[in-house]
Amino acid sequence: MKSLKAVIRLFNKLFAYDKWNIGYLSQTPEDFIQSGKLDGKITWLPEDRVDYAADPFPVLINGRMHLYYEELNFWKGKGELMMLDSMTFKNKKKISALYNYRVHLSYPHVFSIKNKTYCIPESAEANEVVLYQVGTDEPQKLKKLNVLLKGRAFVDSSIIHHNNNYWLFTSKSNKNDLLYIFYADSLSGRFKAHEQNPIKVASNMSRSAGRLFFANEKLYMPSQNHQKCYGGSVVINEITLLNETEFQYQSVFELLPQSPYSQGLHTINFCNGLLIVDGKRKIYSIISPIKKLVRKIRNFNTVE
Repeated sequence: MKSLKAVIRLFNKLFAYDKWNIGYLSQTPEDFIQSGKLDGKITWLPEDRVDYAADPFPVLINGRMHLYYEELNFWKGKGELMMLDSMTFKNKKKISALYNYRVHLSYPHVFSIKNKTYCIPESAEANEVVLYQVGTDEPQKLKKLNVLLKGRAFVDSSIIHHNNNYWLFTSKSNKNDLLYIFYADSLSGRFKAHEQNPIKVASNMSRSAGRLFFANEKLYMPSQNHQKCYGGSVVINEITLLNETEFQYQSVFELLPQSPYSQGLHTINFCNGLLIVDGKRKIYSIISPIKKLVRKIRNFNTVE
């Protein structure tokens, strides 16, 4: 029996790889918190040919929903940022180059404040967290505004305005039990470290799984749960205390993936009455070992 399990594990390691896709359902933050689950069947986008379409961030621009996400092709090795202005990959647009050298990009944290739209993409390979403004007429173009943090490889940074401050939640991929919080009184100001940094938290709480959001005047943070596997599920946490010197939270419920993408779920976001999610399933291919090798060679120092 043990030898059979070992063979199966080896087979999966060689010939199976993850396929991520994006889906949506009708659900508001208030309904979501009340039900404690995905309350309905997810409508999945027809799959793109790329291996990953994940980290979806929807936002309204000129009254129309635009969807920003990470695209990863194993043959290229590094993630790229893409945008949809309708729920199909046929009209996807690549986000204008943010660096003049190849950097793995993911988690395009898009948000709107005072009729302006901003984006904080993950660029851990460049050892910085950067704020961009999204073009109103050309939403696929980003303009660099401010380097919020520099010198460390932070991942999946999320920001929210609360109690007269902008709060930046971030983490490091190899420190699953540590949360970092920074704050400033404006997006153009200097972000200061929270007094408790790094904050000791549960291993399923440190890494953001989408925008922080309010429901019934309470603040919630979705976080990635990697305890079973990378991107296994999402934990919803209520932030019960947040100021410059204190931080407290409590985990409320776990959000499990839904078939046919039952292998993983690691990003959720709300927009215009919709809950946008991603999902993971396994694909088996005889060329999988080659694809994995190519990605490893081209992506040797990439932070996932």
